[in-house]
Amino acid sequence: MNKAFTLINAELGKDITDDLKKIPEVKQIYSVYGVYDYIIRVEANSMEKLKDVISSKVRQVKNIRSTLTMIVID
Repeated sequence: MNKAFTLINAELGKDITDDLKKIPEVKQIYSVYGVYDYIIRVEANSMEKLKDVISSKVRQVKNIRSTLTMIVID
C-alpha cells in the first residue's frame, strides 16, 4: 500500500473536513494549529493512483489554498 501525508492550507475560517471525508483514499484527517490547517493520510494501491488522488481529488477540494505532499517510502 502506497501512503502519503498531505499538509493543507485552507481559506481562512473554512472547514473542509466533510469534503475530505468524501474521498475514500483519505484515511485520516487532522485539524492542526501552525503553518498548516490540516494534515491528511492518503493511501492507494499504486503510486500512480496515489498521485492521481492527490492531484485530481484532494487538490480540487473547494477552499484549499495550497498543499504540500510527502510520500512515505518503505
